[in-house]
Amino acid sequence: MAITDFLERNAKLYPAEVSLVEINPASQPDHAVTWREYNLIESSSAEKYRSEMTWKEFDTKANRFANLLLTRGIKKGDKVAILLMNCLEWLPIYFGILKTGALAVPMNYRYTADEIKYCLELADVNTLIFGPEFIGRVEQVFDHLHGVKTFFYVGNNKPTFADSYDKLVSFCSSIAPAIELKDNDDAAIYFSSGTTGFPKAILHSHKALVSSCLTEQNHHSQTHNDVFLCIPPLYHTGAKMHWFGSLLSASKAVILRGVKPEWIMQAVSEEKATIVWLLVPWVQDILDALERGDMRLKDYRLDQWRLMHIGAQPVPPSLIRRWKAVFPGQQYDTNYGLSESIGPGCVHLGVENISKVGAIGKAGYLWETDIVNENGEAVAKGEVGELIIKGTGVMKCYYNNPEATAAILKDGWLYTGDMAKLDEDGFIYLVDRKKDVIITGGENLYPVQIEDFLRAHKDIKDVAVIGMPDDRLGEIAAAIIELKDGAVCTEEEIQEFCIDLPRYKRPRKIIFSSVPRNPTGKIEKPKLREIYCSGRLVEAQTTK
Repeated sequence: MAITDFLERNAKLYPAEVSLVEINPASQPDHAVTWREYNLIESSSAEKYRSEMTWKEFDTKANRFANLLLTRGIKKGDKVAILLMNCLEWLPIYFGILKTGALAVPMNYRYTADEIKYCLELADVNTLIFGPEFIGRVEQVFDHLHGVKTFFYVGNNKPTFADSYDKLVSFCSSIAPAIELKDNDDAAIYFSSGTTGFPKAILHSHKALVSSCLTEQNHHSQTHNDVFLCIPPLYHTGAKMHWFGSLLSASKAVILRGVKPEWIMQAVSEEKATIVWLLVPWVQDILDALERGDMRLKDYRLDQWRLMHIGAQPVPPSLIRRWKAVFPGQQYDTNYGLSESIGPGCVHLGVENISKVGAIGKAGYLWETDIVNENGEAVAKGEVGELIIKGTGVMKCYYNNPEATAAILKDGWLYTGDMAKLDEDGFIYLVDRKKDVIITGGENLYPVQIEDFLRAHKDIKDVAVIGMPDDRLGEIAAAIIELKDGAVCTEEEIQEFCIDLPRYKRPRKIIFSSVPRNPTGKIEKPKLREIYCSGRLVEAQTTK
């Protein structure tokens, strides 16, 4: 079956029930009123604070866009790129593309103009739909794009070179196009996070998308009564594949445009969210705001919030202990995955394994895992090796890149590039990215282990450890430390704190600065290496 079948089923079974809600807190002028009350207030604002869509409207919008694409000559196998911020139209547009048999190509909203051009051409895109935030970037490359012939614009004040999605789609048929979709048909191209340079194009089938639905619901037991709060960007596999649990259970999802702690808590309270997927920085910000007294739990309705889960990056065990102290009755889970494995879920901790916090878990539903040495042989429990995975969610290939595909896909196994080990109970612990391992004086250092240790310091908000070139040792560990607001700390205090680490694991250099993360929460270590290891080392502030 195709992923679009679930949407059509929901539209038939629950036509009048709400499928999606969009909340835009920045447009609310008066926080004294509730969101539902505000929605009833007449406003001249062009951007609504709260909007919603039923399952029937969702499917109708997808059908209309599919038929609009067909009038422009889009056919099965073509590629249509989406360059939009999170919004209510995002998912109907995505499903409209799929209904034509074309491939949806979601794009990172942080891409520069050059990266937009690179990805459009890499994926052989012939149609682009974009929003107002991207007019300038698209204009920069418009005259230099090869292959992109059609441009649709979502919003007001469209540029002259694009057609208005909003005006044209309303004239199109609301009947689903009669296009047969099969399990193995190509469905989408996602881009890698680009942490090793320019992104790679990852090709997935409808079978992989459906597999992600089944895995997600098996792990988190979504029912028709659940409400999922979606905050991360929809262009990324993580957010969308967690939402696939809502698609499968025909339950409501809330798209929150903003990550301030009070916005997240208010969204949970007002929309009665039961499941929330957070990134590590957002969890830290919520806990810090509660500890400072900026927010009070009693001001929110949180009894229905049954599950908080985290993915996309290593999770410090100390952070989850802090969270559970504040939310003792709440379930916690973590998920591991890659865009190459259709997002999160190929490894899964499970809410019943809270005692194993720190592990990423065991093989997820419909997945297999192993940990191997450089010869592809399984390592013993406790030994570090490369995590490899197998399942129906594994990508078909890196599109237009057979060499990179051959390097990562071997005998049906996907080599993740993550170094990991098994404990005596078979739980997998991430050690670090293979490319991030620091070799200092012949010893292997795994930055994640040092980062987890440093995050236990009361004044540290975030930390990243990278290898710096060293004439004598080859590399040394450098810790880039972001302090909490108002905190004062010195290099000497950090070194004293590290006295409990083995000497070879202690960072040799301390830099007080911000820690950059991409939209999915991953530390941008290539950016840090470029700043601090390329001969352009900025003068770091040693106190704050």
